Amino acid sequence: MYFPLGRQNFYNEIRQPDDQIDLAKAALYIAQEEYPDLEISAYLEALDLIATKVKERLPAERYPLKIIKSINQYLYDDLGYTGNTKDYYNPGNSFLNDVIDQRIGIPITLSLVYLEIARRLDFPMVGVNMPGHFLIRPNFEDAGIFVDAFHQGEVLFEQDCEERLTQVFRRPVQLQPSFTAPVSHKQLLARMLTNLKFIYLNCQDLPKALAAVERILLLFPDAPQERRDRGLLSYQLGYWSQASQDLEIYLAMVPHAKDGGMISQLLETMGSQE
Repeated sequence: MYFPLGRQNFYNEIRQPDDQIDLAKAALYIAQEEYPDLEISAYLEALDLIATKVKERLPAERYPLKIIKSINQYLYDDLGYTGNTKDYYNPGNSFLNDVIDQRIGIPITLSLVYLEIARRLDFPMVGVNMPGHFLIRPNFEDAGIFVDAFHQGEVLFEQDCEERLTQVFRRPVQLQPSFTAPVSHKQLLARMLTNLKFIYLNCQDLPKALAAVERILLLFPDAPQERRDRGLLSYQLGYWSQASQDLEIYLAMVPHAKDGGMISQLLETMGSQE
């Protein structure tokens, strides 16, 4: 089976231990399926240059808040990076090259830019899968501060996060440890691909939605929902052999699935028409 160069590069990158995955490279390999002639090195150099410019501005005393302030000043004030509130569901917001070129993106991709700059400054930060909004924070115990890369690098404290959660759920919500636990590199990449998946589903671009699901399954081969969705998309696209295989595996993985009856009926339909 033929796989595009971007898919091959993505697979080779994510085969490494999670903490050794180069997030910027992996994200650019996701974009490479959309832009086959993408010059990966040019965008890595762009991130290097941003980090170099920030480094020149760092104060002698490199406290976390001062480092964050320096990143914010250069990234948002000087370069003009911003959250895309007008065209949030444009797929370009999920491609790192487009975000770097246009200096606009969604929380996950702007966070990735921020994480990569911080890494180059030897200031380790991690993504935080806060319900309703992706944040980042310094990667040390009891940091107590969070950064909202979508909103100009706004610094949030735990009380601010609780207030935002209360707004999202429309009821008082206490900050749970699971809300601030760091996401793995694979989880972050899967979230990027999940965004693309739903964007393409909403505009009925099924081949591209399928390509997103296939890459999520490269990250997490045992994800039942993605296995099911690949089966359903394959069915709609006429790839019945792949669809049958995936849907049978899904039922074996989740024998009491709520949609099990519908999936079984679909399998019978395909079997009767072979």
